[in-house]
Amino acid sequence: MSQKAEKPSLSGQRLKTRKRDEKEKYDPTSFRDAIVLGLNETGADLEQVSKYLDVTGAKLNYRRYAEELFDILFAGGLLAPGGTIIEDKDPDSTKATRTNVCVFCCDEDTKSLKAFYEVFSKLLRRYKYLERSFEETLKKILMFTRGFKNEDKTKLAKITGIILANGFCTPKCLQGLFEENLVKEGISLEFSTLMFRTWLEEKDINAVFTALKKSQMDLRLLELYPMNKRSYDAFVAHFEKENLPLMADILRAQKNQENRKLLQKELGEMVKSEESPNEMKAYLLEQMQKNGLGEQETVILVWNTIMGCVEWNKKEELVAEQALRHLKSYGQLLSFIAKTPKSELALLVKIQEYCYDNMAFMKVFQKIVVILYKMDVLSEDVILKWYKEAHSTKGKSVFLEQMSKFVEWLENAEEESEEDED
Repeated sequence: MSQKAEKPSLSGQRLKTRKRDEKEKYDPTSFRDAIVLGLNETGADLEQVSKYLDVTGAKLNYRRYAEELFDILFAGGLLAPGGTIIEDKDPDSTKATRTNVCVFCCDEDTKSLKAFYEVFSKLLRRYKYLERSFEETLKKILMFTRGFKNEDKTKLAKITGIILANGFCTPKCLQGLFEENLVKEGISLEFSTLMFRTWLEEKDINAVFTALKKSQMDLRLLELYPMNKRSYDAFVAHFEKENLPLMADILRAQKNQENRKLLQKELGEMVKSEESPNEMKAYLLEQMQKNGLGEQETVILVWNTIMGCVEWNKKEELVAEQALRHLKSYGQLLSFIAKTPKSELALLVKIQEYCYDNMAFMKVFQKIVVILYKMDVLSEDVILKWYKEAHSTKGKSVFLEQMSKFVEWLENAEEESEEDED
């Protein structure tokens, strides 16, 4: 009877797990207790608060407990869903679960809130990795706005305006305000009104609009208004009533942009379907009056549309003939809109930039200008002014050289005309 072979066994020293490889137990309550204790010991001296947070970052894991840290600094304790402060279940516990060193315990005036903003600023300059968590936590806190007291909402709105004015985080943090219940109850509109007022006290409207546009939040402003009352007119009227006409202007600009896109789309369809010029003129006149569009922006819009409806030949020698033939069909549409020297000049500069941006048209610029001159779209004075002082820097040397002989001809013709009159 054969004996079973003995199984091999491992022998030797068992390796210990390195301390750095051991997973730290997730314990937000202990982190809170340590932070709250330390903040309370500062006596609400914000200089000491900043020093404490700076030093403590080397001892406590800010990276793992970033959300808890910012909960405490905004609300004074850990926030449960809905916005209430989480308290210990043990009633006999002597540990403090909240602190008065937070945004909600500041005074409502802007000066006090700016002072507390500096606490955030110093903390994030010291620990750059907290920036993303800061924005995400602020977005979450804004979602809980309904559960906060009115005075806390006010402080939160003001410090959010200060934070955005200083570029401390992007306007994407405002996504928390688009929660259905907040919008429905008018909380989002009330909060954003105060927040925008504070932001505009710190920065001009161009900075506000640029930040909103960069994060694509400008397209969602209307969503702050309750659905049952939502309209452009109601939104504009609200901000004008609140003495914030600049915010109303942002929405007007947005609406005008949408109207221009729609106009360009419909006009492009009319060009492709070869509608009569008279029908296009009537349509353009109606849209200009309806949407308050000026000659300059409309003539540029028409140029972009008629040039964007054609698939241009890639060869320079063929695209010239194609372009001139196309412009002969729609030149009268341009002359119908461009009735003033300003709008003519705006069109000529646009043509220059178009030819520069589309390499196949670099050698066609002069021919386009000449044909539009012959069709009375561009006047002699406007061409001369463009040549001498009002041209764009795009392709300047190339286009001025192209136009030099034609400009010389115009000037000579002007001199001969003056001599005939004498």
